[in-house]
Amino acid sequence: MLKNTYLINYLKKATIYEVNLRQYSNAGDIRSFIKHLPRLKKMGIDILWLMPIHPIGEKNKKGTLGSYYSIQNYMDVNPAFGTKEDFKDLVKDVHQLGMKIIIDWVANHAAWDNVWTISHPDYFLRNTAGDFISPNDWTDVIQIDHENIQAHEALTDAMCYWVKEFDIDGFRADLAHLTPLHFWVNAKAKIASLKPDLIWLAETEEIEYYQAFDIIYSWKWMHKSEEYFKKNIEIRELIQLLQDNYKKHELNPLQLYFTTNHDENSWNGTEFEKFGIYADAITIFNFMYPYAVPLIYSGQEIPNRKRLLFFDKDEIQWDVHLEKESLYSILIEFRKNRKENSTINFFDQDNNLFGFKSGVGVGAMIMVLNLDKNDINFNPKNEEEYGLYNNIFNATLITINADFNIELKPGGYILLERVA
Repeated sequence: MLKNTYLINYLKKATIYEVNLRQYSNAGDIRSFIKHLPRLKKMGIDILWLMPIHPIGEKNKKGTLGSYYSIQNYMDVNPAFGTKEDFKDLVKDVHQLGMKIIIDWVANHAAWDNVWTISHPDYFLRNTAGDFISPNDWTDVIQIDHENIQAHEALTDAMCYWVKEFDIDGFRADLAHLTPLHFWVNAKAKIASLKPDLIWLAETEEIEYYQAFDIIYSWKWMHKSEEYFKKNIEIRELIQLLQDNYKKHELNPLQLYFTTNHDENSWNGTEFEKFGIYADAITIFNFMYPYAVPLIYSGQEIPNRKRLLFFDKDEIQWDVHLEKESLYSILIEFRKNRKENSTINFFDQDNNLFGFKSGVGVGAMIMVLNLDKNDINFNPKNEEEYGLYNNIFNATLITINADFNIELKPGGYILLERVA
């Protein structure tokens, strides 16, 4: 399938923000979230990704509220979140602010009491006794039968409904690789006739899924960088992973980079549990790596330092100064405005200083992160790097020459753009 050049160029500069409606406010509804839109726009967010907005199954649900990903009705809005009119207003307000909105789509499984279990029970797999079955150990959902063409058509029709009636801008596919690729290819082709510039984000690292999707995940990077801090692997392993990864994705390079998301936060911990004092440094890399589409999860701009319950109410606390909002705003603006250059060269360092330069001459960028447990000095020796630079985080000018030297504390960082 041919790539949409306009959309790809847009995504190369875009930042995605994942919205956990349930935990976003005391009410946990659409109307309460709408109040945050001007703030998110000011921060620089381009795309809002809403976790599933559909009614949640009651039968065999987990916790007091159940999982977002146990879909009871693909054609409706969870009444706990509001009404369809509320959602229409949200989409309209998002568009008026110049942002886009995509919704989570669960095509592999559904709730035990999904409406289709009554009207079309053949859409789901069953055992020899005729009972619905759960995928893996996910006991709150049942497996959709991917051999059933009608089931796939029903899912596609439901996707069309949200595009046609609500004017959404795309889909984030939950566990996309568990649903056959041909479903996504066919769905994308059909829905493109309604809105050609839809965004397709897949929760998978399987390269063939680029046939249907614009962005896939980068789980390997997140896990490898976490492993670096917890198991003391060498910095060269991080660089090698990135270099190998680029070779695999050279034709379709866009991947989602993040320090946390709804799954990671609830089950594996916040970015601070994984990266500690290095969380900001990894965030900066995720925004500056030229093949990354960065993700911010609800509350990271505070920052939220707790694991949010997944099946129960666990409100994010916003009544504090959003100390990370400035960091994200600076990174988003710099990423949007800087000249695109996909060629990067990692600095050859014997210590755990992690950095790269991108481009040459005016407009070139230097990013350096201290991922070591000790202070590290950065003093580039290559004359090609000598020049006058703008320090992105404090807007001061720095001259790099033979005498230049800067000491970075553990977790410290510097981000420079050459101006002369």
